[in-house]
Amino acid sequence: MYTMQSWTFLIICSMQSVCHCCDWIRHHSGHLSAEYLSLQDQMVRDITKQNAPVLFPTSLNRHIDDAEFDDKIDFCNETPYDVFVLVKGSQNMKAVTWDKKNLDDFLNILERQFENLNVCVSPAKKPERRLKHYFKKLNRKVLREINYSPQSWELIRKETKRHLQRLDMIIGQFRTVLQG
Repeated sequence: MYTMQSWTFLIICSMQSVCHCCDWIRHHSGHLSAEYLSLQDQMVRDITKQNAPVLFPTSLNRHIDDAEFDDKIDFCNETPYDVFVLVKGSQNMKAVTWDKKNLDDFLNILERQFENLNVCVSPAKKPERRLKHYFKKLNRKVLREINYSPQSWELIRKETKRHLQRLDMIIGQFRTVLQG
């Protein structure tokens, strides 16, 4: 049986987690977001007009637009993680023409963002399958099928930047609500 002290402890712990989450979003996430978007711009070597042959699921966009705060936070945490895994997890980066330091900084900042937003995510929450599937498909159709060429990496950079810009807008909405 839980005592009153146990319940108080659990409530305080959960409140600290929420407070950390709100503080992180309000004071740090915007700065990191601006940093990783800037680094993506600096990494450009060959700009391509081509679009990735994989479309982001429209139904997922609609779902996130209409989602509750917790689901949006999950999405904002999961996407940088998936981008990180897509780029860092690739076995064949020989053709990448990006500046190595900018790439390392970009990956480090993404990692900081998802680690700190992870505090906001419910441990019982399962990853959004459509999002995971999209990034796996992006890996297969862009990197593997275009043979890890410089063009394929540039498509990945361009496509992930679009998603990270969208996250920046969602997190900006959070900051507005939290400060208002």
